[in-house]
Amino acid sequence: MKEEYFKWYSPNLNREIEMLVFGHSGYPVILFPTSMGSFHENKDMGLIDAAKWYVEQGLIQIYCPDSIDKDSFYNKNIYPIHRIENHVRYDKMICHEIVEKVKNNTPAGKVIVAGASFGGYHAANFAFRHPGYVSHMFSMSGAFSIKSFMDGFHNDDVYYNSPEDYLYGLNDSELWKMDIVLGTSNWDVCLDYNLKLSKVLNDRNIHNWLDIRQDKKHDWPVWKEMFPHYLSRVKFF
Repeated sequence: MKEEYFKWYSPNLNREIEMLVFGHSGYPVILFPTSMGSFHENKDMGLIDAAKWYVEQGLIQIYCPDSIDKDSFYNKNIYPIHRIENHVRYDKMICHEIVEKVKNNTPAGKVIVAGASFGGYHAANFAFRHPGYVSHMFSMSGAFSIKSFMDGFHNDDVYYNSPEDYLYGLNDSELWKMDIVLGTSNWDVCLDYNLKLSKVLNDRNIHNWLDIRQDKKHDWPVWKEMFPHYLSRVKFF
């Protein structure tokens, strides 16, 4: 399985960013790390190996960017307004420095976004903010509100980065074309977040699959089951 390492200066973040890319060709998959995770976390924890068949067949290329959660939502040493501003810059980096450069690697002109735990939030938030760029969104044990990170602070950036809030007002037709999977389990600490987001989507008549696995914990074993299963939904040809 081909593996490449990239490091570049991000003008949106005003800092260097790192990323691993797996595969030689195929549908671009942006795979976010978990809370405060690094660009190599999904490899280290076996999530890349779980999708190895798709990668080796040339069906997908997996892009694993670094997170900046330590400088945004999880940084209690800066004011909430600066936390959300840093996240907005991260969203712009993902969009302009990665997605816009790889989305045309296939005729679809779109990418798949996926992630586990807080990576599931990043995947969902990016997909719903940029539906024209995303064909499939696979969230595994995600949560979809950032209010708990904001210490009571609220502005438009907070609102438009909390999918369970802003989805009610979105009318982009691309949303109704997206394949949306919300993976969770009956033992998942994020179960209620997935139930709530699925209801929001259903209220808007946006099709989604709420996949509730039985007797599984919020941890890597279930995510390694989910990820290749969800990739099987993609029509590669």
